[in-house]
Amino acid sequence: MSALAVPSAAAPRGAAAKTFLAMGRRDLVVVGRELPSVVMQTAMQPLFLAFVLGRVLPELGLARPRLADVLLPGIVGLTLVLTALQAVALPLVLEFGYTKEIEDRLLAPLPVTLVGVEKIVFAALRGLVGGLIIFPLARLIIGWNNVAVSSGHVALFLLFCAFAALIGSSLGLVLGTLVPPKHISVMFAIIFTPVVFTGCIQYPWASLAPLEWFKVLTLFNPMTYASEGLRGSLVPHVPHMQWWIAALAASGWIAGFILLGLRGFRRRSVD
Repeated sequence: MSALAVPSAAAPRGAAAKTFLAMGRRDLVVVGRELPSVVMQTAMQPLFLAFVLGRVLPELGLARPRLADVLLPGIVGLTLVLTALQAVALPLVLEFGYTKEIEDRLLAPLPVTLVGVEKIVFAALRGLVGGLIIFPLARLIIGWNNVAVSSGHVALFLLFCAFAALIGSSLGLVLGTLVPPKHISVMFAIIFTPVVFTGCIQYPWASLAPLEWFKVLTLFNPMTYASEGLRGSLVPHVPHMQWWIAALAASGWIAGFILLGLRGFRRRSVD
């Protein structure tokens, strides 16, 4: 498909931007038609996690009430990352493997790289919507009075929401282009468990000092920086990683995933 680059070069000036926006509008229309199923897919797992860990266990005395403070930012981060990841990885595997729908986009007057960028941006926006839906619902389940959200950290909260969504969408592009269709379900199963349990979702990173080896291990999970950044912005009274460290690390992971993902996308497009 190397010939696909020819229409892009010959396209009128500004056609690439218009095509990019048109693809985004098309994706939004598709999501709008599937909104109920999208909301259910986004909400079920995080809300049950919030209910069991943040409400049931503390009321039974099997967990400290303070767990709600620690858990809410992790649940929001998990939703942002996984929603964005699923929004690009699974559709991309199908488009490259079975439906071949990706060919329509590659024939558009748009550089191949920008087609991949559109996938990342749209999936990140979908992740942001999912995270902003889950945040008030999870907080309501856990208990409004249990979580002291700092109104002075709204900008930082939105920044790390964007970081978390971009981590998920860029990692989704990597998986969608590198993993064969027949192995994608196995890959999700392999990735999901370590992401959830080593991503500082249920515990703050700063509290892992007694387990130094595990504290180091969590640094290799990009989810850790999303969780810790959100924790520092939502509940700054809870021990957390410095926000600038989390921001720098998250930026590094995002840049690495984008480079790998776009390289894989270009390779699959040419093949």
